Amino acid sequence: MTVQTQQELTFVPPLTEKEADVLTNDAMAFLQALATRFADRIPSLLAAREERQATFDAGALPNFLPETADVRSGDWSIRGIPADLQDRRLEITGPPERKMVINALNANVKVFMADFEDSFSPAWGPVLDGQRNLTDAINRTISYENPANGKQYHLNDDPATLICRVRGLHLKEKHVLLNGTAIPGALFDFALYFYRNHKALLENGSGPYFYLPKLQAHQEAAWWNDVFCFTEDHFELPRGTIKATILIETLPAVFEMEEILYALKDHIVALNCGRWDYIFSYIKTFRNHPDRVLPDRQVVTMEKPFLNAYSRLLVKTCHRRGAMAMGGMAAFIPSKDPEKNAWVLDKIQTDKSLEANNGHDGTWVAHPGLADTAKAVFDAALGDRKNQLDVLREQDAPITADELLAPCEGDRTEEGMRHNIRVAVQYIEAWISGNGCVPIYGLMEDAATAEISRASIWQWIRHEKSLSNGKTVTAEFFRQCLAEEMNVLQQELGSDVFNKGKYQQAASMMEQLTTSDALADFLTLSGYELLD
Repeated sequence: MTVQTQQELTFVPPLTEKEADVLTNDAMAFLQALATRFADRIPSLLAAREERQATFDAGALPNFLPETADVRSGDWSIRGIPADLQDRRLEITGPPERKMVINALNANVKVFMADFEDSFSPAWGPVLDGQRNLTDAINRTISYENPANGKQYHLNDDPATLICRVRGLHLKEKHVLLNGTAIPGALFDFALYFYRNHKALLENGSGPYFYLPKLQAHQEAAWWNDVFCFTEDHFELPRGTIKATILIETLPAVFEMEEILYALKDHIVALNCGRWDYIFSYIKTFRNHPDRVLPDRQVVTMEKPFLNAYSRLLVKTCHRRGAMAMGGMAAFIPSKDPEKNAWVLDKIQTDKSLEANNGHDGTWVAHPGLADTAKAVFDAALGDRKNQLDVLREQDAPITADELLAPCEGDRTEEGMRHNIRVAVQYIEAWISGNGCVPIYGLMEDAATAEISRASIWQWIRHEKSLSNGKTVTAEFFRQCLAEEMNVLQQELGSDVFNKGKYQQAASMMEQLTTSDALADFLTLSGYELLD
């Protein structure tokens, strides 16, 4: 470790031998170089988000930017797509836990997105373990033995392509300080994954590939481009070695897809419909707009006009510029009940057919057991093609801001509200206990579901919306429902599990988030303070 790094980069708690294999001197020197150069630009990017949101709160609506019209009308394309990213008909995602990494890479999929973000609870130990697990997978040395039954897990000969999703710009890594200030979690995740693995990835015929979440503006994409260019120059790598897929999962970003592609054109290969977070962002963006309050979460499906327009616009925008257009997540998990499982498979078939017909190049699943069903839909759509880049949707009428912002029809029900309460409390309890990927009522949930659930109820309270049974949603009614649903959870889970868990703490957090005067940006910000 250099003297400068010792002076400026500090760790809380101080490092021990236990972390030395991940946080080597050279890795920390690179992390310190990145943080020194780029960390202090993030606050202004986050402040710009707040300034824009203030205009929406005052009644403005998102729209395409007049000042970047020349980018949208220009004749340009992205640099190109590596061979192992040209066929992404099916991707699986999950946290970088050891068994999960092996099973996901072995699944009948083309890509595994190892997730340090929404399906991950970033306690310090698991963050470092996740880096270890991915390095072992890339080096083909990873194995796992189930301590309960001794079952062995090893990589197959032809594992899926690996992509790392780093944390969003809003999240800190509180255990690493630069001049006394916590560094961005995004830089920590990126620096370690890149430094530890880029050589082996390139030797394996792949490369350092990343998923970038929660972007809201092309200026944020430009920041990432600067990070990538600095890194490539630092390691004397050709421009475009690092490749990124951007999740379009915020409402402001859908109006800047062309600009985001342009800002990252040397490095970007695809945009992705991060639709659950997109729904959450729709609620946040329109938190002060009583005419755009969403109905029950369960009925806000991709068939709804505002979501279908988003999907089609993403396909058209990406393919025009030579980038791929990835579909969204199927969060279902297989059921042991044959009738229920048939229902799940039918839902997968319908959802993925819509995406394939819109022209998407691939899609996501959360469970290996559903890979065959989802992949079969895209196998049929693609035929002998690797992707659908030839689907340009040139005959489509232009998709307008009005279509993208259209109010969503559907009922608001007490049953839906109570279901949201139970799901959010269970997810928050798991997250603050260190687990960010949780099976709940037949779905593999991540933070986006809990975010939609609590934000939706907050908005119903804010605008005193009526439910289908005539009841008005108030803070008092919500608190009554929360107390009653905690009793339901205790019965469902059993008193032993309930009392040993952090359910009361989760309920308190849910109550605070849902009844506060201001809608909190992310529940993970307050939840992170409760993690080790």
